[in-house]
Amino acid sequence: MADEEKKDLEEVISEEETVEEPAAEATPEPETEQEKLSFKDKKKLNGELKKLRTQAEESAKAAEEMKDRYTRMCAEFENYKRRTGKELDARYADAKGDVWKNILPVVDNFERALAQEVDEANASYKQGVEMIYRQLMEAMKAAGVEEIEAMGAEFNPELHNAVMHVDDETVGANVIVDVFAKGYKMGDKVLRYSMVKVAN
Repeated sequence: MADEEKKDLEEVISEEETVEEPAAEATPEPETEQEKLSFKDKKKLNGELKKLRTQAEESAKAAEEMKDRYTRMCAEFENYKRRTGKELDARYADAKGDVWKNILPVVDNFERALAQEVDEANASYKQGVEMIYRQLMEAMKAAGVEEIEAMGAEFNPELHNAVMHVDDETVGANVIVDVFAKGYKMGDKVLRYSMVKVAN
């Protein structure tokens, strides 16, 4: 009997040795950084990302506004330069015209002096006055001051000042028949209107 129990025990042991061992469990792959994050951490990161995107959009909008403002300021500055340049040119032209306007009576006096007859003793004096007058005329021409055409021309209220009218059938209507004082202009600016007599 003891031999049978011993034999059964050896068979059990043999069967246990022949039982295959269970396969080792597969080692799980390491989790990614995102998988390791908890739900709370993910929520926090999403909030920060949203905040950064909002800040980026606001910065882009502010940059666009600054660019638009800069463009407008540049345009306004260019307009300011052009406007002030025109104003300075106009002031210079006005000041220049005022100076020549004050010289015109001197020109009139020169012409009256040259219209007078002189004797031989004063001929050299007259020649000196003529030389000064010619020099003054050259200076006026260089400055752009010119005489307004009047005698025999058609009356133009923008250039002439009619101080007398006369009936004259030998000339056409509104024709200037006499000039009492010469008119002058500098470019398009009238320094003094011609004082004239006009035929009706």
